[in-house]
Amino acid sequence: MLQNNEASPEISLYSSIVNFRTISLCFCLIFSFIFSGCSSTSTSKSGVAKATVLYNDSYFRPVMIPTTAEVFELPEEMVTEIQRDYARSAGTNGQKKAINLWLAEYINAQDGGFEYRDHYTRMASVTALERAGNCMSLVILSTAIAEAFNVPVKFQDIDVEPIWDRRGGFYLVNGHVNMKLLHRDEPNTINIQTSEILVDFLPERSVRAYRTKKISRETLAGMYFNNVAAEALVRNDYDLAYALIKRAIDLDPYYVNSINTLAVIYRHKGLDAQAETAYRHVLKLESENVTTLYNLAIILGEQNRLEEWKEVHKVLELARINNPFYYFDMAQQAYFEKQYQEALVWYKRAVERADYRHEFYFGLSRAYWATGDERRAKKSMEKAIDLSLDVNNQHRYKGKLQAMMRH
Repeated sequence: MLQNNEASPEISLYSSIVNFRTISLCFCLIFSFIFSGCSSTSTSKSGVAKATVLYNDSYFRPVMIPTTAEVFELPEEMVTEIQRDYARSAGTNGQKKAINLWLAEYINAQDGGFEYRDHYTRMASVTALERAGNCMSLVILSTAIAEAFNVPVKFQDIDVEPIWDRRGGFYLVNGHVNMKLLHRDEPNTINIQTSEILVDFLPERSVRAYRTKKISRETLAGMYFNNVAAEALVRNDYDLAYALIKRAIDLDPYYVNSINTLAVIYRHKGLDAQAETAYRHVLKLESENVTTLYNLAIILGEQNRLEEWKEVHKVLELARINNPFYYFDMAQQAYFEKQYQEALVWYKRAVERADYRHEFYFGLSRAYWATGDERRAKKSMEKAIDLSLDVNNQHRYKGKLQAMMRH
């Protein structure tokens, strides 16, 4: 399970990986989880070696990657232009808005000034040009701009409900990160009541109910490199993924999602012994980390270590029922076996757990149509269209809906 912080989602963010293979391979059912999101248990570092001891460089070709500083770097001409814009904002009375408020308005994430793109993690210079990306991209860009103005910031890991996705044979569970621009005293500025301005795709009222955890700049950078490592792994670029995840672990050697991602890379390279060592390292930090238990169970099962497998399987059965794609896969299997009423039951259960997935509603629409419920079939197809951000999917769904309307 790779955890992707974005999380995407959005709530999409940063990624961490799980490598889980099942006997039934319906719908690319390689349970490699890229788990993007928040750790559910506290990390105890006492007596646990840094994860840097887990590196095995001899199995990978060296790859050049950006430095951490380059991730947060903006072109000088862009910084100069933003500074000029702020200077010009004073108007005739010579007074300017507080710099943190002005920067938040300049970024304009909540009102469409920044396009959300799931699973699109980029460094500040790229994000600034495209004005698009996931929540991690938004935070990286906002940090770069804030640093150009010497505006202090606060990074936050938001404990939102996990958002499930699937790409390239991986499950992804997306979490969420955001940041706040803090107040900076300066002359000739208009003071505002709040000293912290939220930068997020989501309005503050939407995330206020969730627990937040303040994280350091190093941990944020580690999450960034974990995210891009997960994206490289989905593309089967193992050398790049390994180089990126090493940087992530160097930045925060106790961030369990990065260690888990390293283990999944080893698994995909056929290095099962190294993967198991990494998984067990995570369990020393978080003994009930479900992502890692999933992956460890695969190795134990493949090696016929059944007594050890039974110990983790008890926990895994509970975790499986929380994965909406489990129900979706069951629905797909029932649908293609023409068990349409059964398919409806499974599709509905998938939707109950993840009502933001367009393909769940598409499947539900087809099942309703097969059972003769045309009204619900059309309604579900409309929902699939509304939720889909992919143009090709939208055209496909609209074509299906038009065919229904002509029926």
